[in-house]
Amino acid sequence: MTSPTGRNRLDEEQSPYLRQHADNPVNWQPWDDEALEAAREQDKPIFLSVGYSACHWCHVMADESFSDPQIAEVLNEHFVPVKVDREERPDLDRIYQTICQLVTGGGGWPLSVWLTPQGKPFFVGTYFPPEPRRGAPGFRDIVESFAESWQTDRDEIENRADQWTAAITNNLETTPDTPGEAPGSEIIDTAAQAALRGADRDHGGFGTSGPKFPQPGRIDALLRAYSFTGRREALNVATETLNAMANGGLRDHIGGGFHRYCVDRDWTVPHFEKMLYDQAGLVPRYLDAARLTGTDDYADIAEETFEFVRRELTHDDGGFFATLDAQSGGEEGTFYVWTPEQVHEHLDELDADLFCDRYGVKKSGNFENKTTVLNVHSSIADLADEYDLDESEARERLENARETLFEARSSRVRPARDEKILAGWNGLMISAFAQGALTLQDDSLAEDAARALTFVRNTLWNESESHLSRRVMNGEVKGDGYLEDYAFLARGAFDLYQVTGDVDHLAFALDLARAILREFYDDAAGTLYFTPESGEALVTRPQEPTDQSTPSSLGVATSLLLDLEHFAPDEEFGEAADAVLGTHANRIRGSPLEHISLALAAEKAASGVPELTIAADEIPDEWRDELASRYLPGLVMAPRPATADELASWLDELELDEEPPIWAGREATDGEATVYACENFTCSAPTHKLDEALAWFTAGEN
Repeated sequence: MTSPTGRNRLDEEQSPYLRQHADNPVNWQPWDDEALEAAREQDKPIFLSVGYSACHWCHVMADESFSDPQIAEVLNEHFVPVKVDREERPDLDRIYQTICQLVTGGGGWPLSVWLTPQGKPFFVGTYFPPEPRRGAPGFRDIVESFAESWQTDRDEIENRADQWTAAITNNLETTPDTPGEAPGSEIIDTAAQAALRGADRDHGGFGTSGPKFPQPGRIDALLRAYSFTGRREALNVATETLNAMANGGLRDHIGGGFHRYCVDRDWTVPHFEKMLYDQAGLVPRYLDAARLTGTDDYADIAEETFEFVRRELTHDDGGFFATLDAQSGGEEGTFYVWTPEQVHEHLDELDADLFCDRYGVKKSGNFENKTTVLNVHSSIADLADEYDLDESEARERLENARETLFEARSSRVRPARDEKILAGWNGLMISAFAQGALTLQDDSLAEDAARALTFVRNTLWNESESHLSRRVMNGEVKGDGYLEDYAFLARGAFDLYQVTGDVDHLAFALDLARAILREFYDDAAGTLYFTPESGEALVTRPQEPTDQSTPSSLGVATSLLLDLEHFAPDEEFGEAADAVLGTHANRIRGSPLEHISLALAAEKAASGVPELTIAADEIPDEWRDELASRYLPGLVMAPRPATADELASWLDELELDEEPPIWAGREATDGEATVYACENFTCSAPTHKLDEALAWFTAGEN
């Protein structure tokens, strides 16, 4: 009989979250074959605890319960305790969060699940205090109770586990016997109307209570709906939300970047962790708003966020780290908050007063009654009037003050950084950098995106096996990639190709898309599963149709396949995308906001993909200027070499036998850069003027 459970094995792991628990008296095991086999051989239930390194209540439960020797003794004797980093194993998190939501009506982290040795859940919750508190059961009582009932009420426990597992399978794996008709282009307006109904017109965002989370998918739908219909309310709600997040505590006004969410309705106090995926999700929406409204402030916020990611979340060799913790020196938020005395310590009186008035820094504070999370409280125009300054001087003084306080803050204890490099999250950030390069006309952003893509490709992609791994940390590669890894990374590579015209990025996107069909697509079920066909068999095989803190991998993959169909029409990308949209048609119609990525894909399939083929050795600067200022949602840019002879080498690299329709017959004419606009199998005449091609799209709408 194997016995790996005789000690805490988390000291062998690279994950910062797992290593945080390596000194617990609990004999934690990673989720691996040894631990699962030990549970089966010893016929012990598994206690599964899921969290992540920046999770506040994970730290609390560790301090209260997992450090308690008496609780540890019960766990070690009667259970196989398993710790999982949800960022490394989103499949396990998805499965067991689902049953938590079905049974308790909520979820979150830490996720606490009791499983049979076969992985079937029979009790679930999130944070438990060590002793009963305010109606919540105590963790000590729960583990002692199940230690006994596993022996005395085994049949009842296993019966519940079977029922719960069936519920998970029905919720996550099962698809309709008969597909529906995919939604039409009206689905975006339907989603926007739902977003408008839930909008907080007083404070921005969605919902009329805290906590308030960024909802980039909803903002995307509103901006698109405005561009399609001209409905001003959609634009107003989108910009009100963007403004509220930018002016409130969600944004780090000293160092840039966005925190995870705000605990209140009015965006004042955040939960201070900074996640890579939030930066990647929000930056494109600020770029969209900059193009759509012509407001420079939105572009500045995006640029500031890129600088934060470069400075704080970028590996020396490329690639982006996962997270900055909420805590510094064991306390939440201390790195970010200020008192008037601290501000005056580093600035002269005028600048200190100006800064405190601008950001609401007061003795009473707004965080734990003693310090202030910076929020914009006064406009620069009002401050200039109050202090008898020119607006330009007030702005300059505030910027100088920010730089001084940034330097002062750097001497504080810094939040811990989770240096996992996750394929999927990197794909999201690469896509954002690519979009930033175009909108901000900053080639260095494209270069950074390319460095990150090269790093991820070199470390996590096995070209000979067409296999993508999940993460690398300290040189250790671990885990099979999930659908989000393949889809998000492919989207990043494709977006970078569109901006740079580098065929190597397009080739990688196509390779990843081919792997998506091979590993994740089930033709009989008409869907893309979250876990690979060749991966670990779990109690169910989940799908991810809904958007949560990251976009739905199912929706992103479907949209990607629709785009890539135009480059590889014989690969059945379009057929798979259509099948997915039919399978999930009723879900999308019934709840478009929760399925916003799928809704965006459905609109694309119904309306057609607008294409802009550019045949040129290099895209002219004036064309880049024009593209930087135009809001063109869903547009696919398809740069290609100027001549057919030059295109031939591209086709070899892409493993294509002939020119795809998006390039076929679309060479440069008269020795000049030439552009073709196409949509729904109809194209404009070739032109050397980009504005003429873009006008063709507008004319086609009338």
